[in-house]
Amino acid sequence: MIIERIINNNVVSALDEDGKEIVVMGNGIGFGKKKGQTCDENRIEKVFHMEDERVLSQFKDLLAKLPLEYIQVSYDIISYAKQELGVKLNQNVYITLTDHISFALERLSDGMTFTNALHSEIRRFYPTEYSVGIHALHLIKEKTGISLPEDEAASIALHLVNAELNLQMRDIWVLTNMIGKMMDVIVQYLPILKEESLEMDWLLSYLKFVTCRVLMMKPLKEKGDEGLYRYLQSNCPELMEGVESIAGMLQEEYGCHMTEEEQLYLGVSLKRIKDLYSEM
Repeated sequence: MIIERIINNNVVSALDEDGKEIVVMGNGIGFGKKKGQTCDENRIEKVFHMEDERVLSQFKDLLAKLPLEYIQVSYDIISYAKQELGVKLNQNVYITLTDHISFALERLSDGMTFTNALHSEIRRFYPTEYSVGIHALHLIKEKTGISLPEDEAASIALHLVNAELNLQMRDIWVLTNMIGKMMDVIVQYLPILKEESLEMDWLLSYLKFVTCRVLMMKPLKEKGDEGLYRYLQSNCPELMEGVESIAGMLQEEYGCHMTEEEQLYLGVSLKRIKDLYSEM
């Protein structure tokens, strides 16, 4: 690996065997080195491959300002998250999560702590990401000696959700809030729904997708099956009333349009859950 730029004593920009720019991290890897020299392979701890040049540039700027342990712990959290979630994460997460952890640690050292207003919703709607967030707090304590409050597990989880769905962080906040309000309506019309159940997990997964669609304005087709819609209206009018209430709430509070097809699909889903409980 040929050094392209010394970012600091512990991080360098280098060219790999294919001539592509990468970021290489290791204790003292940049100390006393110059552009054009080779990296000391014995000092290499982490290697970052960034496909997007804009992300790479922002990442290098961020790394130049941060302590080595902050970068290391962020890398370890993201590696653990990839393993636990089993999905590809947007590379922006290396920037957003590293920056967030740095800011959270600085805030705490200055005696400032903030609560996450969506803590309970995040823990409920994104349990796997939240568990990664809890593990992240242990890694941060191990690397830095600093114990961040549990609210930070929820904030870290949101960064991971953002990297999964490839949305802006503000959209993830809106999405999570939308799911919470949709669930508030659903439990009014389907009070038999159990909090800890496969049906709840399945329903939450569906709501994530439908909120993503309406938020990004990529809905299903406008019209649904008219015969099925009439059947649901006739056989479970209370559930369809709940669905229509949700559609109205999304339009009024978020300006998001829920198509007839989406309303129909949600109605079928709720009827299925109701039927399953009635058979127990």
